[in-house]
Amino acid sequence: MRAEIRRQDLGKEFYTEERCFITELSNIEGDPDVSIARARVEPGVTTRWHRLRDTAERYVILSGAGLMEVGDLPATEVGPGDVVLIPPLERQRITNIGGEHLIFLAICSPRFRPEAYEDLGEGDA
Repeated sequence: MRAEIRRQDLGKEFYTEERCFITELSNIEGDPDVSIARARVEPGVTTRWHRLRDTAERYVILSGAGLMEVGDLPATEVGPGDVVLIPPLERQRITNIGGEHLIFLAICSPRFRPEAYEDLGEGDA
């Protein structure tokens, strides 16, 4: 890794099949140990069940209200300041249960790579 200041550019936000919007804040080959993305889920939307191979993930909730489902834990309401720890291969999804956008950081280690993503469908995976 080298010293650098990376600016957020919400104009680069893109929609995913997971049913959320992503802005990559830092996901580069020069920093393979971690990636940081800003995720946005619209009101009433539940992301698809998924998991990541060989990648741990953390959600840091910035704004909004969500219902987090991860692994065998009971569904739990999350809000600003909450951190969700998601080990590799743990199924996960989040529902926006509020009236505003649910926004959180998704921090992956090692950095997120598309080939690590596994879609588990919409049902009770």
